[in-house]
Amino acid sequence: MLVIVAPGQGSQTPGFLSPWLELPGFADRLAAWSDLAGRDLIAAGTTADADEIRDTAVAQPLLVAAAIAAAEDQLANDSARVSRQSVAVAGHSVGELAAGVLASVISSDDAIRLVRVRANGMAAAAAAEETGMTAVLGGDEDAVLAAIEACGLTPANVNGAGQIVAAGTLEQLATFAENPPAGARLRPLSVAGAFHTHHMASAVDALAAAASTVRAADPLRPLLSNRDGAVVKSGPDWLDRIITQVSAPVRWDLCMQTMATLGVTALIELPPAGTLTGLAKRALRGIRLVGLKTPDDLDAGRKLLAEHTDSHADSHAPEWRLLVAPLAGTFRAPDGHPAAAGPGAGVTAGTDLGHVEIRGGNHRVAATFPATIIEWLVEDGDPVSAGQPLVRLLPQAAE
Repeated sequence: MLVIVAPGQGSQTPGFLSPWLELPGFADRLAAWSDLAGRDLIAAGTTADADEIRDTAVAQPLLVAAAIAAAEDQLANDSARVSRQSVAVAGHSVGELAAGVLASVISSDDAIRLVRVRANGMAAAAAAEETGMTAVLGGDEDAVLAAIEACGLTPANVNGAGQIVAAGTLEQLATFAENPPAGARLRPLSVAGAFHTHHMASAVDALAAAASTVRAADPLRPLLSNRDGAVVKSGPDWLDRIITQVSAPVRWDLCMQTMATLGVTALIELPPAGTLTGLAKRALRGIRLVGLKTPDDLDAGRKLLAEHTDSHADSHAPEWRLLVAPLAGTFRAPDGHPAAAGPGAGVTAGTDLGHVEIRGGNHRVAATFPATIIEWLVEDGDPVSAGQPLVRLLPQAAE
């Protein structure tokens, strides 16, 4: 099985789009999407310097547009052919919008409209407070997560292969840097704010309003979610995940675990490639990798795609899904909730499954689809980390 992945913010480099614009139709697509994005995407990908494309409002639309154009127009020559291939799709952070297009959940134009709102909202949220992110490389994972939580930070990206990204205020990050976890290296990231944390709450609201006008179809191919690595079967569920993911941790480690479960033996990373193939090389050893860094890599990608034509791509997709903690804190289950009955209890979309207590308030945890509880992974009063699995659910459609 093959998986096509779209990279997220931070993967962009000055001028990366230049060789792609030489391909027939590529520039036309980017020019049309520039109007929807409210940005000159061609200039952003060719003449803009590193500081300009570091701007969240520029970087996110640029990355989504580049990934979609490369996949639909160049890798498979037409979007229908992508949908027919036996491949799964996944995106890292903002790359999830490109993955949604390749799974035929939303149109490319809707993806660009949504990424414009997402990017502007996250940029505004970042400007409201001095926050940032630091990559933690190596060290014992439990010790790293404990150190992050001790400083009041959030593990915003749990990327696997020994890489976790801590996010929070600059003061919290400075405290963290003074006493790093044993055996770990810290690398401050050149980003505008603490993405995928509660600091992005205002951007969630803006994206939810924009998404309310978008029709989301059910995926035509296995589509992995950053929330918990699940294979998403419902378009509305995917859209809800895209919205809440703005302020919730990216669990790319769980996405790669699902890739292994699905039997993935090959991976193609869309431009600007490099980051996700690097993680896969360490976490999914032995699989074939193609990173589309320039159009020179297209022949290798097309050959790999042509080899994967089995129509039963999702036959081994796990039916259960995990509900994870949105933030670090203490889990509390409401009294009298069906969860008290243990495994086998039914829940509906919107059912209150408890909340995570944090300093200054709490964050509600709710089911986003009708399901049956398989097992609880935490108990009332347990301390939880951001992204920690709370309960395993079986969607009603899978029963």
